[in-house]
Amino acid sequence: MMGVMKSNKVISASSSGDASSPEPVDRLSTLLDRFHVRASLFHTGPLCGRTTFEAQPDRAFLHVLRRGRLQIEHRARGRAPKRVVVEEPTLVLFPRAVHHEFVNPPREGSEFTCATLHFDGGDRNPIVSALPPLVLVPLDAVQGLRPALDLLFAETDRVRCGSRLLADRLFEVVLIQLLRWLIDHPQAVGVSSGLLMGLSDPRLARALVALHATPQEDWSLARMAAVAGMSRSAFAETFKAVTGTTPAAYLTDWRLTVAASLLRAGRPQKLVAEELGFSTASSLSRAFKQRFAVAPREWLARL
Repeated sequence: MMGVMKSNKVISASSSGDASSPEPVDRLSTLLDRFHVRASLFHTGPLCGRTTFEAQPDRAFLHVLRRGRLQIEHRARGRAPKRVVVEEPTLVLFPRAVHHEFVNPPREGSEFTCATLHFDGGDRNPIVSALPPLVLVPLDAVQGLRPALDLLFAETDRVRCGSRLLADRLFEVVLIQLLRWLIDHPQAVGVSSGLLMGLSDPRLARALVALHATPQEDWSLARMAAVAGMSRSAFAETFKAVTGTTPAAYLTDWRLTVAASLLRAGRPQKLVAEELGFSTASSLSRAFKQRFAVAPREWLARL
């Protein structure tokens, strides 16, 4: 499945204009605080002929097609389509490791600025797992993107003191602007359920942001529904329909995803259990084994 923007006319739940909708909340910062992403510039300028980008564990790509035409090819056994043609300046995001090849005119080529991305947790990063293997969004679709791109291109087009470091940070800004747009327009790139769809609903978003920020608290269904401003039955039904899972299952999965990140960073299991609302380290271990099929210690040994 590929995340290609189908039409600017797609309207998400968060832009419905309903005067009774809750006040907007910051749906992205808590996710990025918990699961960092780092960008590293590796190319700016034309690409001619065929260029191959190998799939490596925990390495993602964000390409900016600045000018020209691009044909993207993937291996037939992958989830991405075998061939895609891009005709306009576009953000090309591969959020997880996907072997891909760019085919450009053999002489004049097409103009790119490209970075690798490292998402904490790799494929288990909740943002990564919520996205299709390929996301294509025209530059003009993302409101406010141009000033950041102008700064990025100014730093990459000529070498100055600190240009490399500044370009990396600016790529991260571009990525955040893209993720913000994707949360508001998940269906435009083929996302029909999951985290992005939940965050695009202004009522569910309030509950999700609260869960993300304080997973250790006692989150009953009634409390989640109250944060969303809904009845328990309506909240449970809407949450399952939009995200594809139940509120309780989502909370447990979020706690375990955060636990894996903390354990990977070297935090003791007992402290992780306390920090995320598990009664004991053993209860965390049991839930972890049920979710990942191995106990935390064995999981860490495999990293």
